[in-house]
Amino acid sequence: MKLLILAAGYATRLYPLTENQAKPLLPVAGKPMIDHVIEKFNGCPEIDGIYVVTNNKFTPHFEKWAAAAAGKFEGRPITVFNDGTMTNDDRLGAIGDISFVMQKTGLNDDLIVVAGDNLFSGGLKGYVEAAKTKGLLVGVYDVKNLEEVKKYNSLGLDPDGRINFFEEKSPNPRSTVTAIALYHYPKSSLDLIRQYIAGGNNADQPGRLVQWIYPQQPVYTYEIKGLWLDIGSRETYEEAQSLFV
Repeated sequence: MKLLILAAGYATRLYPLTENQAKPLLPVAGKPMIDHVIEKFNGCPEIDGIYVVTNNKFTPHFEKWAAAAAGKFEGRPITVFNDGTMTNDDRLGAIGDISFVMQKTGLNDDLIVVAGDNLFSGGLKGYVEAAKTKGLLVGVYDVKNLEEVKKYNSLGLDPDGRINFFEEKSPNPRSTVTAIALYHYPKSSLDLIRQYIAGGNNADQPGRLVQWIYPQQPVYTYEIKGLWLDIGSRETYEEAQSLFV
C-alpha cells in the first residue's frame, strides 16, 4: 500500500504566505504541515512508501524536506514527483496528479490519497484498517453546519455507509456530513481512474472522481472523529496554529 500526498497546488488564497513556499510546508505548531499529515498514519505497517506530488515551482523545497525527513516516518521511503506545472493556470488538478503519479510509477498497489493541507487531531490507523476490508473508501466528516457544508459536497448514505448520492458544492445539502480529501483506491479500482482521465472529465476537484465512480462501483465511507481542518484560508491556518499547539 502506498500513501500519496497531494501537494501540487499554488494556494493563491494564502498569498503572500504561499507565494514562495508550498502550503504543506508551512509550519504548524513548530513543524511542517505535511509532517502532521503523515504522522497520522504511524502504526500502519501496510503503508510501505510515501509519494508526494508537487509542481515545478516547489519541487526543490519538497526535495530538501524529504532529504531532511529520511527515515523519520517509521522508515518509509519518500519519493517526490514534479508534475511539471509552473502556475495555478496550468496545474493538472488533484485527479490529474493522481493519474500522473500512477503513470510515473506504473502503480500496481493499493493507494491512499490525502491532501497535504488537511489536518487531523486523531490518528488514521482505523481508516487504514477499514480500507483493507471496505475497498473504495472515502473519509467523511460532520461539519455540523448546513451553510458550512455548502463549501464542500453533499452526501447520501445507505445504512451501511455506502454512498448513494454525491454532489460537489450543493446549494441544498442533504446533511452536514461531507466527504474530505482522504481516499483509498484498491489496486483493482485503478483502471477506473485511468478511464476517468481518458474520458476528459474534470481533473481538478478529487471529489468529482468519487461522484463519477459511485454509480458504477460501491464506494463506502469512514467517519473521521476528533478535529479536521482544511487549510484553505489565512483564518483556518491561524486556527490550526492555535489548536495544534
